[in-house]
Parts: sequence; C-alpha cells; structure tokens
Amino acid sequence: MDCLQAFILGLIQGLTEYLPVSSSGHLAIGSALFGLEDGEANLTFTIAVHVATVLSTLVILWKEIVWLFKGFFQFKMNDEMRYIFNILISMIPVGIVGLFFKDYVEDVFGSGLLIIGIMLLLTAALLTFSYYAKPRQKETISLKDAFIIGLAQACAVMPGLSRSGSTIATGLLLGNKKENLAQFSFLIVIPPILGEALLDCLKISKEGFEAVSAGISPTALIVGFITAFISGCFACKLMIKLVTKGKLIYFAIYCAVVAVSVITYTCL
Repeated sequence: MDCLQAFILGLIQGLTEYLPVSSSGHLAIGSALFGLEDGEANLTFTIAVHVATVLSTLVILWKEIVWLFKGFFQFKMNDEMRYIFNILISMIPVGIVGLFFKDYVEDVFGSGLLIIGIMLLLTAALLTFSYYAKPRQKETISLKDAFIIGLAQACAVMPGLSRSGSTIATGLLLGNKKENLAQFSFLIVIPPILGEALLDCLKISKEGFEAVSAGISPTALIVGFITAFISGCFACKLMIKLVTKGKLIYFAIYCAVVAVSVITYTCL
C-alpha cells in the first residue's frame, strides 16, 4: 500500500464511519479496487484508521464526554450516570459477539464482495423503513432501548451493514428523538473499537508487525491515520446535523445504488 492508497482509504474510513453507509464495506470495496490484500493482512492499517476515527469522536463530542465524567465522579444517580448505564448496557451484545463469534465474523469478512452488496441493500432497506415510520416520540433513551440499539450495533459487525445506520435507524423505530440518537450512536462505538484495537495490538505483538502489515510503510500508516482523523471530524459533525434534519433517505438511495453495483460486478 502506497501513500496515495493510504490517503484514499483513510478518507473513505473517516467519512463512512459516521455516515450510514458502512465503513467496513467501503474499505473492502476500496481495497478490492486497489488490488490490495484482505483486512486481516492489512490489520495494522485497519487498526490505525479505526483508532483515528475514535479520536475524531472524542474531539467533536468532547463537551458531552466531559459532562459524563463530571457526573460520574459525583458518585450518585443523576442524568449523566443514567447515560453511562445506557452506554454500558448497549455494549453487552457487541461484547458477546466479540468474545464468542469473532472468528465467524472474520470468516464472513473474507467471503468476498457479494455479502457486502447484500448487507448494503439491507442497510438501505433499514434506513428507508426508519425514514417513513412515525412512532410516538420519547424524551429519553431507556435502558431497554439502549440494549436493543446495542443489538443493532452487534449485528452491524457484518461487512456492509452500517453501524451508525443500524443504530440510528433502530433508535428512530423505537421512537427516540433524532437529536439524541446521533450523539448516543457515536459514543457507544468508542469502547468496542478501543477494546478491539487493544486485542488486535496484542495479536500484532504475538505474530509480529510484518505478518499483519502486508508491507505497509510507517509513512503510509501516518497518512492514513491523519486523513481518517480529519475526515472523521468533518463527517461526525455533518452526520449529527443530517440526523437532526432527518435526511437519511438520501443515504438509503446511495446504499442501494452501491449495493446493486457491487452485486452486479461480482456476478459478471
């Protein structure tokens, strides 16, 4: 992977991590177009760009994160502590998937572009359904809703099934307010990504850098990291505005077009 490819893939990761179009699916499509090896071989690069997008979340939502920490250290049940409980509850499903089904998910990731196209179609359908559904609005995200949204996040480990699209659409179908969902969706992904990055770093330490880096140079890693971080900051702010205005139907159309294109390509 050269620096130009790292720049483009970092840009793809940064933009698509927050937009409801599946970052994992787009990274796989981009890697295939460049003729690069699969995600397992490019593990180091994948870790770098995912951590970069987590850092962009911390930068954009720093006020909310500080608010949570201040409430936590009051050591009493308050709005901040309830929000933290919601985040913890949402982590249970993805934690179970990560601990017990990680190998199966990795096998799916290696199954080619067809599964990505199918999952992108499912993303498009989910976004469309949430756009037209009009459930009764709730003031706050309940523990039950947080768990169901966590289930959606766990399902979104499938390549091509958008994490942000799944969690936000699920929250909308449950009747949660748009302005609450984007922030919650972006905050709940921080612990799983950092946890997975830690596990992958342990894997790198065991197998050696060269075995999982596919010959990526440190310069290319830095380029990909910086690009993913900057584009992630932009996409995070943009997505919060778009969710509030209810413009997810346009992403449904985009996912459907990409899905049909990918499925057609794989069947030719």
